[in-house]
Amino acid sequence: MNLGALPPLVFDVPWLLLAAVLLPLAVWWMRSARRRQRRLRLARYAESSALRRLVMISDPDERGRTVRLMLVAVLAGLALSGPRWGLARGPVSARGIDMAIAIDASLSMMAPDERPSRLERVKQEVRRLRAMSQADRVALIAFAGRSYILTPLTSDDGAIELFLDNLDPSVVGQAGSSIARAIRQGTELLLASDGSADRALVLMTDGEAFEPAEDVQAAATEAGVKGVSLVTVGFGTTQGSTIPVQDGSVTREKRDDEGKVVITRYSPELLAAAAKAAGGTFIPAEASDKATRVRGALRSLRTAKRQLDSREDHVPRFLWLLLPALALLAYDTWLLTRRRSANEPSDATLIPAMPPASLVLLLVALPVALVSCQQPPDPAALFADGNVAAAIAGYRAQMANGDTTVRTRYNLGTALIGADSLTAAAELLEMVRRESDGETRLRARFNAGYASLVIGRTPQNPDAEAAFAAARAAYRAFLTDRPIDADAKWNYELALRQPPPPQGGGGGGGGGGGSQNDQQDEQPQNQGGLDQKQAEALLNSAAREERDVQGRKQRQGRTPPGGKDW
Repeated sequence: MNLGALPPLVFDVPWLLLAAVLLPLAVWWMRSARRRQRRLRLARYAESSALRRLVMISDPDERGRTVRLMLVAVLAGLALSGPRWGLARGPVSARGIDMAIAIDASLSMMAPDERPSRLERVKQEVRRLRAMSQADRVALIAFAGRSYILTPLTSDDGAIELFLDNLDPSVVGQAGSSIARAIRQGTELLLASDGSADRALVLMTDGEAFEPAEDVQAAATEAGVKGVSLVTVGFGTTQGSTIPVQDGSVTREKRDDEGKVVITRYSPELLAAAAKAAGGTFIPAEASDKATRVRGALRSLRTAKRQLDSREDHVPRFLWLLLPALALLAYDTWLLTRRRSANEPSDATLIPAMPPASLVLLLVALPVALVSCQQPPDPAALFADGNVAAAIAGYRAQMANGDTTVRTRYNLGTALIGADSLTAAAELLEMVRRESDGETRLRARFNAGYASLVIGRTPQNPDAEAAFAAARAAYRAFLTDRPIDADAKWNYELALRQPPPPQGGGGGGGGGGGSQNDQQDEQPQNQGGLDQKQAEALLNSAAREERDVQGRKQRQGRTPPGGKDW
């Protein structure tokens, strides 16, 4: 969220600001009316000159009391409107499902029979679907002749938007359209995920596939048997369209091997059959508002409670206005009571007067307000100041008071690393990893791997090999999502080669943990292992080799059977 876009002052009920204007006017009118009525009543008994010698016509503090009461009314009116200013970070909880979206990125999706193209319309529907389901974990799969996972299950809108923006037929590489492969890979991805939520696979394509329909139906049936809800969404028109192809600076029509212009057509029969085989839902291309229809088809699925990324919110400040109003009202009542007592004869037998109602209200409200305003020390600030023990105690107190969110547990686990309680930290962070997603899951995985790595490097540790294995597994998984992270590469190499002490933790999630770069200037020297540059070169070489292997596989099967490469 862009903090610069947040206004410095907001109100829960802005129209109640009128009360800050109307209430003091009402007080002034009532005080003036009361003064006029008193003078009229006294005028019935004597002339004004005689009355001044007999009684006090006007209160000497009349004007001051009117000003005080009008100020009380202004403060009360502002408090009623619910003012908020200042920012506080707070977690957001919601419920969602696990959803993989398989997008057809074959050449036929560039057809302009849906403006501006079929693929762009798919991207629009994916964005709308994502906006309707912020609590869902979403994975993106792009497919043509084969399928690729663009993003694992995540709640990171930034990553999803990045891959959507850059998605085109060149991303997949292998020409053609294989819907069966996309269904199988989406099913495998969903079944490999942790969590108790139901799983759904949304297939967005024009349905033009050059593979046996039996293969597609078999893959769909397998998905349905394994508990994956399949929704197929069609794009394009049955009349079809040519496919524009960019040839340098010239745009021409796609032609087949015989030189004929290719006409690509929307094929609803295959999509309907796949949805029927899986017991899912088919949404035809001519249907309007496809994202809403997809959401409606998935509404009955079981959701899981998720901790979304924390957000910035304005802090309620009505007590800052209400308390001065009550104090001013109590002061005015005290002045009035003191003047009346001074004018009354002293009598020891008089019954003491009851306290004014406003004073009673103040005595009750003030302790409650002070207790509600009192905030315990921020464990994140304590950790940042180096008071790790107090930070741990603060996080444990939050959990004892019912705050068992993954954010708080992550911060506690990271603080435990700072206190060298590594075994407890590793266990807690692993639990957080299984129950969270997005950035929190990545950080928990990094820090759990760090804790296991330090445990493994402890001298004379009989469980060192198991700890190193856990560290290697954590950093392998982390590098799958963040392949360019230098600290993760370094720590992974340490887990493989077991050289001197590792880099610092993966950072705090809103307070806990240190920066990944905290120990950048304390990198260990090479003692039988590799230094950081060599470790990066080793991992980058492995990545290049994997890409070369995949490239050779693509070149061997670049053109689908029958020569149809769209």
